[in-house]
Amino acid sequence: MSKLGDLGARLHRGEVGYDFIGNRRIWYGLSVLITITAIVALAVRGLNMGIEFQGGAVFTTPKTAVSVSQAQQYAEEASGHDAIVQQLGNDTLRIQVGGLDTEKSDQVRAELAKDLGVAENKIAAELVGPSWGEQIATKAWTGLGIFMILVVIYLAIAFEWRMAVAALVALIHDLTITVGIYSLVGFEVTVGTVIGLLTILGYSLYDTVVVFDSLKEQTKGITKQTRWTFSDIANRSINSTLVRSINTTVVALLPVAGLLFIGGGVLGAGMLNDISLSLFVGLAAGAYSSIFIATPLVADLKEREPAMKALKKRVLAKRAASAAKGESADDLAEDNGPDEAAEAAVVGQGRRGRPSERRG
Repeated sequence: MSKLGDLGARLHRGEVGYDFIGNRRIWYGLSVLITITAIVALAVRGLNMGIEFQGGAVFTTPKTAVSVSQAQQYAEEASGHDAIVQQLGNDTLRIQVGGLDTEKSDQVRAELAKDLGVAENKIAAELVGPSWGEQIATKAWTGLGIFMILVVIYLAIAFEWRMAVAALVALIHDLTITVGIYSLVGFEVTVGTVIGLLTILGYSLYDTVVVFDSLKEQTKGITKQTRWTFSDIANRSINSTLVRSINTTVVALLPVAGLLFIGGGVLGAGMLNDISLSLFVGLAAGAYSSIFIATPLVADLKEREPAMKALKKRVLAKRAASAAKGESADDLAEDNGPDEAAEAAVVGQGRRGRPSERRG
């Protein structure tokens, strides 16, 4: 068995583990910091909206030896506006200039043809009005709102309202981080970006639901025992699905990275680059939130219930009594059976936390 596979099996059995729930304040703090940074960036810098949202023209040139920087200079001099130039795979150029109407677009096209040394009819021009982008944005917000409502309803029925709230917070967290990165770095927001943002919601939710399903199964009849608190089992659920979440994310990121760095970077695919960029950022943020945000938040909400508070009090009292008697995991095995005692010894700490092994 591979090292990663062996680690996954040991995590699933509870033989090793990381205390995600116990260190949740660190991850909450990190997420709050990232979120504040994203909000400040949006307030100060805003988003670099593409011509689909602000209106303008897109010029596609035939094959040319003119560099991107030189073409950008020509376009800005001809239009009087900022220009974005991309080199496509066959040495053609895609030139975007915002704020142009039909008459101005024709003038810019003629100037570009002269500067680039090509025939004017060889330059394809596409005029985009801002109203089209506004319609796309409105539909995107509508779709996002409907999706959020359906997610909350489904999770509240399939699991419970606390998990629905946690999943919703994780989704908003992922969207905020993705949009914040776009603002900080200055990536252009296009229709492809909107498509990518809507797509990552499903990916983000997938890992979260996997952990929630494991948590639901492991917490059945939790108040009938005095071995674990809800947070203990929540921590075990994260650890048991950790390798699966990592594998799923890596497998999803690899083709997206191929689209981004090969399809977009090498071949110069414009729309493909926009979609893959938002997917790449969103998938990474979704993997983080499902592990470090969603489940710890569920544990926080559940631990406030009277029944869970009472359970935690009983568990801690029993652990204190056992510690006072000097009982170890091996002692518990004799009283409760080897399987139950083994699980009790590893929740949230791993085998290295066993008192019997520390004594050597």
